Amino acid sequence: MNQDPRIAQFLTGKSAHTLTLYHHFLTEFEKVGDILIEPTKTMIGISNAHKRIAWVTQLGKNFIHVVFPFGKPYKDNFCFQKIGQVPGSQQFNHHLRILHIEDINNEVLGFMQIAYNEEK
Repeated sequence: MNQDPRIAQFLTGKSAHTLTLYHHFLTEFEKVGDILIEPTKTMIGISNAHKRIAWVTQLGKNFIHVVFPFGKPYKDNFCFQKIGQVPGSQQFNHHLRILHIEDINNEVLGFMQIAYNEEK
């Protein structure tokens, strides 16, 4: 995993619970395939060898918020709290709030696999 020092800035001052959720999410994503962690100005991007496959958009007091940019909406699910189409595109952002380790269940793992393998 990339250890860019800018990522430390996102993690500084976060609760132990939030850090555990963040690291667990990345560990589970690494089981899907090789990923690259890339900080941007306001969020942390997760990429495979070809494209950005997820964003950690918020590291809250007791949660992390993740967005998966899919090429179509996956409306039949129990994990996403919101699905929104990016205006003028065929990108559908799927919003996931992780509050507990157990929230990264088989359904979420399946969507992580889809994100990793989806071609754009």
